[in-house]
This record gives sequence, structure tokens and C-alpha cells, in this order.
Amino acid sequence: MEFSIKSGSPEKQRSACVVVGVFEPRKLTLPAELIDNAARGYLSDIIRRGDMEGKLGSTLLLHNVPGTLCDRVLLVGLGKEKEFREKEYCSALRAAVKTLNETGSFDGVVFLTETGVKRRDVGWRIRQAALVAQETVYRFDRFKSKKDEVRRPLRKLTFAVERRNELAPAEEALAQGLAIADGVSFAKNLGNLPGNVCTPTYLAEQALEMSKDLGLECQVLERADLETLGMGALLSVARGSHQPPKFIVLQHKGADASQKPVVLVGKGITFDTGGISLKPAPEMDEMKYDMCGAASVLGTIRAAAMMKLPINLVALVPASENMPGGAASKPGDIVTSLSGQTVEILNTDAEGRLVLCDALTYAERFEPEVVVDVATLTGACVIALGHVASGLFANNETLARELLTSGEEAFDRAWHMPLWDDYQEQLKSPFADMANIGGRAAGSITAACFLSRFTKKYDWAHLDIAGTAWKSGADKGATGRPVPLLAHFLLKRAGKID
Repeated sequence: MEFSIKSGSPEKQRSACVVVGVFEPRKLTLPAELIDNAARGYLSDIIRRGDMEGKLGSTLLLHNVPGTLCDRVLLVGLGKEKEFREKEYCSALRAAVKTLNETGSFDGVVFLTETGVKRRDVGWRIRQAALVAQETVYRFDRFKSKKDEVRRPLRKLTFAVERRNELAPAEEALAQGLAIADGVSFAKNLGNLPGNVCTPTYLAEQALEMSKDLGLECQVLERADLETLGMGALLSVARGSHQPPKFIVLQHKGADASQKPVVLVGKGITFDTGGISLKPAPEMDEMKYDMCGAASVLGTIRAAAMMKLPINLVALVPASENMPGGAASKPGDIVTSLSGQTVEILNTDAEGRLVLCDALTYAERFEPEVVVDVATLTGACVIALGHVASGLFANNETLARELLTSGEEAFDRAWHMPLWDDYQEQLKSPFADMANIGGRAAGSITAACFLSRFTKKYDWAHLDIAGTAWKSGADKGATGRPVPLLAHFLLKRAGKID
């Protein structure tokens, strides 16, 4: 889809459709009032008759509105004006784009982007509009023999700004929003692929292809390389699988070599059976999403490269399957990690922390400014936070605040969880330096505590996205989170947004 920015009066737009908002109960926004004035009260009459109350997400499509140059006018409900915040803004945009795409409007001019959102400037409104629009029209039908095609899909979307001096920042924000949206779609596509297609080798191939397209540096370490390095924790997870493990290193060098990089680490378990500690059969198909940490990290570095951010960025992806088999790790096995610390594997289904711990140790060689790992790590995080917020753990309070603020900015929120030494006691092992699980209590916290033992040499944060990386049910599929959070974190670090 093509996107653009413009400034002008809504009644003068030559377009298939102009989109304006209505607050509840029955209050026209300023762009809607301008159309109403040109149409001599046409919209007011409709509002008075009760055809549009302004309920959030409701829509009413009008044809041949008098005094306008467009073919249609789409009224979109914004809910109550006093309650109009980020969530309501995104919901209204989503309803508008969905209606435009389904009703044969080849193009549309959206004036919802002129509607004020508390504490959010025009850059935020445009950036978020681009992200929401792309998300709304996203489809994953690669494996369907008959595609669910829209008869006359939306081809061009123009976002309106109120003043001409807003055009330049809006154009920059649009480019940022489209890059983030591209990263989100990339992550979704990887997450939605079945495990027989999206293998560790496939992830490595995608990283190599992306590096060629976007000018990134890419290195893929093979099993022999991992053995030479001493990545015993990662290799222990891969033992039961016929698919070889891969360790992907992608670099975006957007700043002087003297600038320390931000390192992102993504868990890349392309299918997780639980290994010998086999998972129950119901919903095991969703374990293809256990690589969504890797997908989001790859999507984020893709967005950063597209935005040409003036920072140095490294993405590390330890990729493997976790399968049962004659060579698979057994409960009670002890392995030596890259750091030299030994781990007693009490549960082979706690494999994500095993691949991550070696990656976190490997990150030391980049002398990072900060390290952020992303993983669908624990079901306990889903119990704690549901599917709304990602769990955030950090060994540095300033870094934690940065990520929390970025999540609020992107409307991709996280919640700060404790990482107190008290919880480390649960990881004690009589036979090794630590166990890979700490029991049922505080499962997401003890998992983060495990990872923290490999991050002593740098500032580090961990995002547990087990509850936010995908949706089940009728809307089943990968969400692309937390690409927006991470992208805004990098934009702030690059000085591109406040």
C-alpha cells in the first residue's frame, strides 16, 4: 500500500473517501464540522437522527455528500472525548482502515490523525497510524490454495495534518512508522510459519538474505563452531533434533566504530516439544511460536536498518529445535555453559534459558552499551500478566525505565518485575553451579534470575513475551511484539524522538 502526508481542508479532497471522526454522544470533530458546513448541515442531520452515535469503532459510510469533492465520507466513532487516549485512537484508526479496505475505496484521506491525543504530538500520531494501518491489512495466507482476496483492496492512504509546518515531522514519522510496521510484519511472518518450514536453517537463510538487502553484516555459526566455542548449554538443547542448530550474528553499523553497540538477543526455538520432559498434546502446535523472540529481534534490526538509525546494533539469535530422541538431554544431565558455569537440567522444557545463557555470554565480546534479550520464556509470565503486558526484568534501573517508557510510547507495554537476590536461592543444585528451574513458585522471576547469572559484565534487561508474542483462538497468530517497543527504544537512543 502507498502512503503519503498532506495538509488541507477535508471538503476539498479529491479522493475515493475522506475519513473524519465523531465523539460520543454525537459530537463532530473539527474536520467533520468543516464537511458539515460545506454540506449545509448534512452530517448534523444524520447525527441528530441517531444514525451515528460516536461509539468507539463504529462506522458509517456516506455517498455523494453535498459540497465535497470526494466520492464518500466515512464517519468513525471515537468514543467519549474525555476518555480519548492511545488505545481509543488506535481502535478508531483500525476500524477506519478495515472499512476502507472492505468497501472498495482504492484510496482514502484520513483526518483522524488531526485529532489530539493527550501528551502525543503529530509525530506519534502519524507513526502509530502507519503501524495500525499495516497491521489491519496484514494477512498470512501463504499456505492456502484459495486466498481470501479483497475484491477492491485499499491501495493508497493519506494521513492529514492540521498545519503546514507539521508536514516535515509528519513525513519523518511516516517513514519511521512504515519501517517499524515492516519489522512487525517480518516478525509475524516468521512466527506464523510452521515448524517444518521455519527451522534454524531457515532463520539463518532469512538473516543472510536480509543482510544482503539492507547492508547488514551477517555471520552464521554452525554446530562445529559452537562446539569449538564451548556453548554446551545451547548444544544440549539441540541434541534430540535432526535439525542442526545455528547461531546468527547480525550487525547494523550506523555509527562510529568507537560507539558501543546495543545488543539484542532473541530466543530462537523453532519448535518446542519440551524434549524428554514432553509437553501435553493440546495446543502443542502453538510451540512453533517459541521462536518469536528471535523473530522480534530480527524484525527490530530490520526496522533499524530501514530507518538508517545512527547507532551500532547487534542481533544475536541462538536457534534450535527442542525434540525428544535417543541423544536428547535427560532430566538430571549436567552441562557446561560458554561462561564455564555448570547447569543441572532438571526439566528439559526449560530450554530457552539454556540457549539464551550462552548467547548472553557471547554478547560480552561486543563490549555492549546495553543488552536486551527477548524470549517466550515462561508460562508463569502469562499467569502473572496475561496477554496485555510483557514482563520486564533488569539489572539496571535506568535501562528498565528506558524500556518501560518506550513501551508506553509505542503502546506496546511492559511491566517491571522484581529481580531480587532472594529468588536466587530457588536455583540451588547439590550437583552443579545451578539448576535450570527453581520450582513452580515465581517461575518467570527465577527464569530471569537464571539469566542474570550470565550478565554480570554489562547492563541487561530481559523481556518475557510468552503472553504477548501470539494470540490463540479465532485471531490465532503472531503479534510481532515487542518490535514496536524495541524500535522506539532505539529511536530514543538514536536521538530521533524525545
